[in-house]
Order: sequence, then C-alpha cells, then structure tokens
Amino acid sequence: MNTSTQIRAAIRAIPDFPKPGILFRDITPVLADPAIFRAAIGEFAGICRRAKAEKIAGIDARGFLFGATVAYELGLGFVPVRKKGKLPFHTITQSYDLEYGSSEVEIHTDAFAKGERVALIDDLLATGGTAGAAIKLIRQSGAHVVAAAFLIELAGLGGREVLGDVEVTSIVSYT
Repeated sequence: MNTSTQIRAAIRAIPDFPKPGILFRDITPVLADPAIFRAAIGEFAGICRRAKAEKIAGIDARGFLFGATVAYELGLGFVPVRKKGKLPFHTITQSYDLEYGSSEVEIHTDAFAKGERVALIDDLLATGGTAGAAIKLIRQSGAHVVAAAFLIELAGLGGREVLGDVEVTSIVSYT
C-alpha cells in the first residue's frame, strides 16, 4: 500500500459534523498512528525539498502540527500564520471571506527575509480562503511562496484556483 493510500485509510469520515449535511474528514487517527504520521511528514518534507524551501509556514492550528514537524525534519525555521490577535509582536494582517462573514490571519512583520523561499503547509484545502490569505501575507513580507502542501484537498470547492500560480500539492484528495 502506498503512502497516500495508507493516509487515506486512516482519515475518518464523520457524517453531519459540525452540522447536518457536512462530511467531516477527521485527521486525528493520522496523528495518533506514529507510522502514518511519519509517512505524512515524509510526504510533506519531500514536497518542500523539491521546492527548495528555505522556511516553512503553517496555518493555525493543524498546519502547526504538520508544518513545525516538517521544519524540524528539514532543519528549517517555522513561521506560524495565526488568527488575528494571537501574536505578540508587530504584525501584518490579511482578511478573507468565510461562508458566513470574514476572518483575519496575521504574521509577524519580521517573519521572513526578503526573497526567502517559503512552503506553506496546512491540513486541509477547501475553498482556499485561509491559504489564499496566508499566501498574500507571505508575499507582502517580500518572500516567495514556492509550494503549498495540504494533507487533504476537497476538490471541486475551488481552493486550488484561489491560490493562483502557487504550486499546490495534496496528499489525499476527495471529490
């Protein structure tokens, strides 16, 4: 069984969560199984190596689990892309639309060096709002987004298109 098949088999589908009609993809079994978690980190690390990333950014909160571990594995720095109001230093902020309203994410103003090659990691790509906002922040700081990698992609929701010219890789995709 290949890596993405093992990871897919570990992801639990929970119907009607958080509300009726939603099929939630639960990644906690991936995190709980050391071999599968390691396989996922290996997949992410390979994507980042091929992109020649110099730093890893992870989106609040599950992107922290994967992104920080990949950064450690590759000997790179890690930058958290946080929900607004969670970072203690000077920040830049980017808003994005949600199904009902909007939200904001931010990074420290000194998170990236000008021209630095950054790989963005998160657990899920759906509509692309949060990842799109993170990419705008990274670019605004003067760095280059060389890859966006996701454990799961919910294809058909338009997320990939929202990210524009960024190289997008998902380990598991659901239609």
